[in-house]
Parts: sequence; structure tokens; C-alpha cells
Amino acid sequence: MKNIFFISILTLLSCSENKLGLEKNKTHNFGIVIHGGAGTILKENMSDEMELQYRNALKTAIKVGHEILKNGGTSQLAVEKSINILEDSPLFNSGKGAVLNSYGFAELDASFMNGKSLKAGAVSGARKIKNPISAAIKVMENSPHVMLSGNGADQFAEQQGLEIVNSDYFITKRRKRNLEKVKLREVNAKKISNKLNYDEFYKSQLFGTVGCVALDKHGNLAAGTSTGGMTNKKWNRIGDAPIIGAGTYANNLTCAVSSTGWGEFFIRTVAAFNISALMEYKNLKIEDASSLVINDKIGKLGGNGGVIAIDNKGNVAMEMNTPGMYRAHMNSEGKLLVKIYKDE
Repeated sequence: MKNIFFISILTLLSCSENKLGLEKNKTHNFGIVIHGGAGTILKENMSDEMELQYRNALKTAIKVGHEILKNGGTSQLAVEKSINILEDSPLFNSGKGAVLNSYGFAELDASFMNGKSLKAGAVSGARKIKNPISAAIKVMENSPHVMLSGNGADQFAEQQGLEIVNSDYFITKRRKRNLEKVKLREVNAKKISNKLNYDEFYKSQLFGTVGCVALDKHGNLAAGTSTGGMTNKKWNRIGDAPIIGAGTYANNLTCAVSSTGWGEFFIRTVAAFNISALMEYKNLKIEDASSLVINDKIGKLGGNGGVIAIDNKGNVAMEMNTPGMYRAHMNSEGKLLVKIYKDE
């Protein structure tokens, strides 16, 4: 009888352990959000063909990341691969489509953050890295540092086996034309009043970025951002995109955020971290925290832009104070939303 009793107890314990194990490995909700930059994006200025190109590019990029998540892959891999697609497209201000500095070549910035470990990596002012977001991840994984810049970033990426390209790879006709227009505006402004008139075209050249945030089935968050910065930027200017807490932030306790906009304002308001902090310390919902930072903080200072964010339950925010932001979202059910204009 004693043996039967002990066997029964062991069986019950074993069943309890198995049940706990199943609960522990239970599939977590997941989701992914991407952006391709915010700014003066108006339907009247967009041809049907161009709009379709942007929408298709966003769909392609987000589906790559969603497939990774659906199959149990990490949020880190999903963020990297989705951003790689955007970096390889000449439509967006990152990688192949990056804007040009005052000397006529691209200077690339990117950052990545892991919400579970709070580890991060970034590169700034890179000139030869085909996919800067991948270099940012390598900095996080394979160096004792958070940010590398300039030639050092290029050299590190090459040592890590990443694809290195000639600087001409990033130069497109569209970006060359935009650089010429901005320079002409500066010359004319100096002739008239020595003060540049911030018309809509000029303001649209001040920012543009791509980014991705994701929550995987394991409950881990990740965020990444990649950009070419400002058209005609001088003196090795660096914006918010490679700065952890300004352009990118992720914390499993709260959310993952990627910013896009006039970088100086996002740096001054520590925008991405601020959204996470408002959620952690004030218990704000992700939509409310994002709106407060974009509209009450950045907007009141005179800054423009937007953010994408996803929290640890899969809720998302796509907030902007500009007429548009290229953006897309897919949830765990596979529902896809692709939007460009603010009022969609």
C-alpha cells in the first residue's frame, strides 16, 4: 500500500510539473510595426504609381518580419530583417535611398535595442556599410561598446563579415536632385535675409528614417532604427536615430519604440525612452504615452515627426504630428494595416 501511495504522489507531482511546463511554454501574443519616415506626405503630391510602390515596399518588409515571428523566431531577427528590406529600397532615407550630406555622399546612422537584456548597439556616420542596422546589432553582440562612428564603424562592420559597398552605391538621382534644391534654397536665403525660409520642401529634407519594433512569442521586445539623416547635413551631424533613448528604445517591462522626425527635438526630449518611462512610472497606455511625447513635448518645442511603438501585450501606437508617416502593422492573427497619410 505504501508503494502504491508513493507512486500516486510521484505521478501527481509529475503531472503538475508537466502542466507548469506547458504553461511556461504557452505561445505568447506577438506583433510587428514598421515605419518608413514621417513628414509632409500629402496625397495631392503623390502619384498613384508612387503610392503603390511605397505601400508594396512596406508590405514586403513587414511580412518578412512577421513570418519570422510566426515561426517562433526572435523579435531581434524580425526587426533586423524587416529593416534590411527598407534599407535596400531606394524609396526610403536609409541604406540605398539615404539622403546626401553637403559633400554629396551618404553618412549612415542606425541603432538597435534588446528589450530583455537592455543591451544596445549603434553606428553613426558610416559610409560603406550596406545594412547599418546589422552593424548596430553586431556592435551590441560582439563589442564592449554601444556606439561606433565613422571609419571605425565601417572597419568593425567589415571585420564582422558584413557586406561593405563603395560609397557610390548609396547615391541616387533623386537624392542628388534634392541636395541641389536644398543648396539653392540656402544660397537664395542668404542673398535675401541671411535666414533660411522653412518651406515645406526644405522641412521635408530635415528628416526621414526607417524603423521597426516587434514583440515575439517569447514575450521579448526589440526596436531598431536606420537613417541617412538630413539632406545637406554638415560637420558630421548626428541625429536621434543612433542614440539609444532618443531614436530607439526597448524594455520588456513596457514597450519598444522607434522614432522618425527632426532628430534634434527627439534628442532634447529623449523621446523613445520618455514613452517607456511614462508607461512604467505613470502607468500610461502606449497610445497615451506616445501622444504626450509627440504632441505635448516635441510639438510644443516646434519639432515634427512620429513614433511607432508596441507594448509587452501587443498593443501598438503609430503617432505623428506631421501630415503623414509611412507605416504598417501586423498582429498575431496576421491582420495587415498599411498606411501613409495621417487621416487614414
